[in-house]
Amino acid sequence: MHPDYFISTNQAELDISLIHSVLTKSYWAKGIPRATVEQSIDNSLCFAVYNYQKQQVGFARVISDYSTFAYLADIFVLEEHQGKGLAKALMHRIMAHPRLQGIRRFKLATQDAHGLYQQFGFTELAHPEIHMERWQPNFYLLPQS
Repeated sequence: MHPDYFISTNQAELDISLIHSVLTKSYWAKGIPRATVEQSIDNSLCFAVYNYQKQQVGFARVISDYSTFAYLADIFVLEEHQGKGLAKALMHRIMAHPRLQGIRRFKLATQDAHGLYQQFGFTELAHPEIHMERWQPNFYLLPQS
């Protein structure tokens, strides 16, 4: 871990405005409402990267039953802090977390970071024919009733 940064799981310290700002512009959650971000954080195990000035510069959350299944979501490091090994340090912390040990199936979806996640044992689906999903691309950009 770069010496000028640290990782915390204290949800009270999260910069919700920053997280929402990044996610609403991301390819995977474009247009996500702030209330949805807040609810997703409330129901997840969250990890945040901070600089020595205690400004949040990265984030990830894990949705899990803490026994059989986990899903890694919303992982990012702000562009100006990339290239310092922070995403890798974040992944190490996530994979070492005591509540996430013994998980049979740990999933994620990525468009562009396969190399990072492969370093932590993630692979393409071994049997995609048994997996199904209900996916609604651009969901947050559609009119909600």
